[in-house]
Amino acid sequence: MMLNFRAVVSLILVMVTSLLVSCSSAPATQIPTVYTAGKIEQLQIIATPVKEYREQMNKLEGLIAKENWVDTGTFIHGPLGRLRQDMNNLSASLLPKDQAKANELAKNLFNHVERIDVAAKDRNASNAVLQYNEAIKDFNAYLNLLPG
Repeated sequence: MMLNFRAVVSLILVMVTSLLVSCSSAPATQIPTVYTAGKIEQLQIIATPVKEYREQMNKLEGLIAKENWVDTGTFIHGPLGRLRQDMNNLSASLLPKDQAKANELAKNLFNHVERIDVAAKDRNASNAVLQYNEAIKDFNAYLNLLPG
């Protein structure tokens, strides 16, 4: 009789333990909703190369205006070559509420830069200018998402 009682108690303890473990959960991590001063400082460091790319876009505008198609393509693949990677890193560092918009603007910017490259290969000045202007709008909107 004692053996059955121990087996039943053991079974009950296993069931209670299983129930408690399955009902418990890890403490929920809170998603930040505002930028702290430290986060803004970190973002400014990460944003520095992206802001420098924006300044370099003026050189691209000059190359397009001069219809210097070889240097336009070279510039896109050379000095602007890491733009996508740096913008993706910066977007990933933003608050979740800003990431979707930042990713969308970055994607649009890359699409316009790719179209500038195609226009340069086709020697199509009007399309290159149009795509450049759209790229600048997206770039400025992207930078305006950054805090501080």
